[in-house]
Amino acid sequence: MIGRRIEPNDDRIQWTGVISLETTENWVMPWRIQHEEKDLYHRDLVERAAMPAGVTIEFVTDTTQIEILCNTVEERSPIDIFVDGILHSSHPTAKISRLILDNLESTQKTIQIWLPQFGEFKLNGLIIDGKSTLNSPPSINKTKWVTYGSSITQCREAASPSLTWPSLVAVQNNLELTCLGYGGQCHLDPLIATTIRRTEADIITLCLGINIYGSSSLNERTFKAGVIAFVKLIREQHKNTPILVMSPIYSPGREATPNQVNFTLEKMRVEVKTSVETLRSMGDKNLCYIDGLEIFDETLSYLLPDDLHPNTEGYSIMAKNISEFIQPYL
Repeated sequence: MIGRRIEPNDDRIQWTGVISLETTENWVMPWRIQHEEKDLYHRDLVERAAMPAGVTIEFVTDTTQIEILCNTVEERSPIDIFVDGILHSSHPTAKISRLILDNLESTQKTIQIWLPQFGEFKLNGLIIDGKSTLNSPPSINKTKWVTYGSSITQCREAASPSLTWPSLVAVQNNLELTCLGYGGQCHLDPLIATTIRRTEADIITLCLGINIYGSSSLNERTFKAGVIAFVKLIREQHKNTPILVMSPIYSPGREATPNQVNFTLEKMRVEVKTSVETLRSMGDKNLCYIDGLEIFDETLSYLLPDDLHPNTEGYSIMAKNISEFIQPYL
């Protein structure tokens, strides 16, 4: 493609859903933690935080073609391209370093690119038609939503990044999403609570329990205390922000089966609910409990290919059900 190169750090490119951007002379990489602080985190969480789940880039252009230049990664989810808010196309990104989007109208249009929910992504630049223009998108005031969770929030299994349940909820409710879903790494890390604490948010959702069950990382003595402390850390800055705390969705084989510290998902739901009720009784009226079984229950188990993670259809059902809980707070 012959055209004009746009550098990855061009300030006309708007990034959303990032906690920080790592910038070099050759690339810009979105992070879902402060990348300068990555040595403070467990290495597995750092690996997941380097994956841009829920991150988008957006700009306005009249180009008829766009070439996206990026790093090469063996395993990586597709990207989704929206033109003026309508899905244009989805493109695989694994093992490739450039993507060409063509057959675009030569009129001014807003391009929004949903980056892969799984796999590290570094933007090396864009190439557009030589005589075309590139501008920042218009400023739109959206409700800012931060959601925290596990792989069931990161949603690797979704067919593409705009089909994860957080992305669907964001689009359906006109929200600006910051997705802090870290596959296998939702363990109530205090540093994540402080990250949420300093992130602008109008509504916050926390999906807690499944990784803690799977790794036996907290027990009946420490789990409730961890939930309460996590919420209280966030509350230091988000005094009145609605916080919705969700217990685990249905998972065959884990409901009544004790893990290595004698915890079950059934017990975890009780502990999450009790944590929320305790905080509410002490004056936190902007805190709400969501039973994970109201989001995804046993009747939907056929949508769990591995008995743990919903497929794309399952995530769409989760999005519909979670939206019903969120909408009263918007």
